[in-house]
Amino acid sequence: MAEAGETSAETLDSVDVLRIMEMIPHRYPMLLVDRVVEMKGGESAVGIKNVTFNEPFFQGHFPGHPVMPGVLIVEAMAQTSGIVVIHGLGGGKSANRLVYFMSIENCRFRKPVVPGDQMRIHVQKERGRGNVWKFNCAAKVDGMLVAEATVTAMIVER
Repeated sequence: MAEAGETSAETLDSVDVLRIMEMIPHRYPMLLVDRVVEMKGGESAVGIKNVTFNEPFFQGHFPGHPVMPGVLIVEAMAQTSGIVVIHGLGGGKSANRLVYFMSIENCRFRKPVVPGDQMRIHVQKERGRGNVWKFNCAAKVDGMLVAEATVTAMIVER
């Protein structure tokens, strides 16, 4: 297993939801990444969130005009980044490590995400120094930018 700050060079074509749940502790209704369709070592990934009308947040956000809350779009970016961190540290089960969300910078929302959208979450590591990793993130629907942010995460032992 790689030490903190080191990254795995393994590139993966796809990571399914069962493997994602081995890597990060989130579960329904807070697991916001359905699949990772591309993973380049501990450097970058493209995650997918299929947004359906059955999502629990649509009951109250907003009745008659369902819109995915921006904070959950950012959470999907953070979870995808966490998957990259765990994979970069050797891809093992996260039983002894957690990735905590530390900060959001330069967050912008460009277009609402609604039921029926497939959100692709692109994350690219800006830097990984010790236990702190920083990612540039972009969420897209049909190739159009819907949100962007820079997120920072910290790796901690459970």
